[in-house]
Amino acid sequence: MTRLDGKWVIEAGGGYGQCIEVTEKLFETQSRFQKIEIYETRKLGKLLLLDGIIQLTSYDEFAYQEMMAHLPYYAHGCPERVLVIGGGDGGVLRELSRHPEIKTLDICEIDAEVIAAAKKFLPELACGYDDPRVNINIADGSEFIRSKEGFYDLIIVDSTDPGGPGAPLFGAEFYAALKLALRPGGVAATQAESPWLLPELVKQLITASRANFKYVGYGAISVPTYPTGMIGVCTVSDARDITVPAREVEEPLASQLRYYNSALHSAAFAQPNFVKELLEGR
Repeated sequence: MTRLDGKWVIEAGGGYGQCIEVTEKLFETQSRFQKIEIYETRKLGKLLLLDGIIQLTSYDEFAYQEMMAHLPYYAHGCPERVLVIGGGDGGVLRELSRHPEIKTLDICEIDAEVIAAAKKFLPELACGYDDPRVNINIADGSEFIRSKEGFYDLIIVDSTDPGGPGAPLFGAEFYAALKLALRPGGVAATQAESPWLLPELVKQLITASRANFKYVGYGAISVPTYPTGMIGVCTVSDARDITVPAREVEEPLASQLRYYNSALHSAAFAQPNFVKELLEGR
């Protein structure tokens, strides 16, 4: 639940919440799928909400976008055919566009109005759409991949939380479809929530992943403006240990990135004991 209390956007639920001071509402609309809001904040730049849930702020979006894109990219090593499911703001596309080796860069976003809003109000993320390799598909990602059996080297699922249109992307059936859509040696990565806030959902995602893939890892991302200050990326493959990068980040990209690096790749999968127990189903 989110409400506007004077100059504060307050996101709260399940006994936990946080607030961000805003200076101006830039945009609001109710699309077919969800409520879309964009604010200017006093400290954090622009703020994007979908159905009242914080999706990003300009202040720290780079942490999430870089890890969601480059961690699975380097886990694979050199994917040529890449799909992003969700990610309508364009941030993951922006990061992937840094890799000239990619030949096909598809995005499947269910809500065209998110793309339109990002292009108008979040151009620093939506610049990802400027890459001529990008093919936009307005569709349900859980259905789209069923027509792409054995096609992609890398699939990144940049979904909203499971309460909205991203709900079908959190089940075992979807992970089975992900596996079928990958080429031999393929890697997939999905937004995997926070073990502090949604431990049972994290366990559900890991269980679904292990039912379908040989190698499964939960990588932590520090994002201060997300509830609890962190979120995870579940990375999976049948062919390779995804906790070790297949190659180092090359220059000049290495010096351009603000969050991801080769050492952090492996470190992200090192978890405290309570998370290890959660991921082991205890």
